[in-house]
Amino acid sequence: MDNQTPSPSASREAGFVTQVINRIQQDKGLSARLRRADNPATEYQSWDFLAGFGIDLEQEHQRLPFVTVAAAIAKAKPERNGPLRLGQAIAACYADGQSSDQAKAKLRRLLACDDVSEVCRILRPILALITSRGSQPLDYTRLLQQLRRFFFDAQKIKAQWAQEFYGRAIEDRVEEAA
Repeated sequence: MDNQTPSPSASREAGFVTQVINRIQQDKGLSARLRRADNPATEYQSWDFLAGFGIDLEQEHQRLPFVTVAAAIAKAKPERNGPLRLGQAIAACYADGQSSDQAKAKLRRLLACDDVSEVCRILRPILALITSRGSQPLDYTRLLQQLRRFFFDAQKIKAQWAQEFYGRAIEDRVEEAA
């Protein structure tokens, strides 16, 4: 996907992320409901918000990416969408980055997922870790795009996450050489 020209779905995802960020800063009740969306037993509390975006609540593969990202945003309370990609964020959680066995284990578990439901379930604690240790906010728009496409092209999304994780070493070496 070309980064210069946003697709219609990309603008939908960017709009969703922007709306969540703006609304949680103004509405503490909504923020609490979205934080509880992280739990499958209380996820329904976010459905009124999601339905307002035309999300088909009956289709798990359509609903869960939005629920997962909205809950992560509500917990992190970022001021804006960040620059950090998921793979980079996982590596950044550990002092030795992509060479950390813990970071690699988290990435491998994510890459072993077979469906959207499993990915979203595995991502919840990873996103909490990223929020607790991260200095930069995550790129929630990109994550939402990836989660939505996971249903259709899981291997490509997994490859992107791995590249983001391991590609960081390439970026770091280029910056150090400069």
